[in-house]
Parts: sequence; C-alpha cells; structure tokens
Amino acid sequence: MSAENAEKTGLKQKAARELEEMGVIFLYLAFFFCAVATYSMLLLNKFEVSYFTYGTSLINALVIAKVILIGDYMHLGKKQEAKSLIYLAVYKAFVFGLLVFAFHIIEEVIKHLVHGERIAPLFRETRIDDLLCRTLIIFCTFIPLFAFIELRRVLGESQFSALFFKSRETPKSGS
Repeated sequence: MSAENAEKTGLKQKAARELEEMGVIFLYLAFFFCAVATYSMLLLNKFEVSYFTYGTSLINALVIAKVILIGDYMHLGKKQEAKSLIYLAVYKAFVFGLLVFAFHIIEEVIKHLVHGERIAPLFRETRIDDLLCRTLIIFCTFIPLFAFIELRRVLGESQFSALFFKSRETPKSGS
C-alpha cells in the first residue's frame, strides 16, 4: 500500500469517526432541545404541533454539535484534563456554553445582515435574557454530555462501551 493510499484510508477513518461523534452529540442535544420545545409549547398553551419549532430544535442541535467539535479541535479545556471528572465536565460545559452564546450572537448579527437591517439596533432589540436563558439550558445540558465524554476518554472506548452497552450478570449472593 502506498503512502498516498494509507493517508486516504486514515482520512476516511478520521472523517467517519468525526461523523459518528457528531451524530452521537446531535442525538443527545436533539433529545433535550425537542423536550424543551415541547415544554415551551405546552407552557405557552400552543397545543398544536409546530414542525417549525422541532425543525429549529434539530438544526440548533446540529449546529451546536458542530460547535462542540470545533471547540474540541481548538483544544478547549484540554489543560484541565488532570482535574476531577466532575470539575472538568462543569468547566467544559461552562466554556462551551460561552462558545455557543457567542455563536448565538453571531447568528443574530447574520440574520440582521441577511434581512438588510443595520446591526446597531440589534443590541437594543435582542432580548439578552432570552439568550442567557438559552445559554443556561445549554450549560445544564452540557454537564452530563461532557461527563460522559470525559468518562469515555478516561476509561477508553472499549471499556466505556462495555460498561454502558453490554449486559452484565449480577453477582449471586453467597447465601
């Protein structure tokens, strides 16, 4: 096998791994975001099913999954990996929550530019409380996500998979 073929194979494996990682993160986030969308619709007495609301939740989950992968490639939180897993999970949830908050602001700026509006009124019109509330929900959603990601990193892929996805026999009591 030539070096070029080996490099292509390595790139394919890396792309497949990244796609799998993004898929898992997307499914996790989509579950939570659709649950929050359902809760919001019920809370606001909007009992009709709004496919737009769920579609937006799924798109947000996809975008945020990609933001997490980008942040991971930027090595956010890598210096803290020697700390306890709970500290690291909360730390990464906070850092990545700030990253998502920044992306939400960039998203609002882009929306205004696409619609031909000026950016200056954006900061007066944008409900900062809404953005902060979304960031808080994302932060709370990220804590268990990063706890599992870090647990998988520490245990290793095979042991993590065996622990969570393989059935185990319960030990029989001695009596």
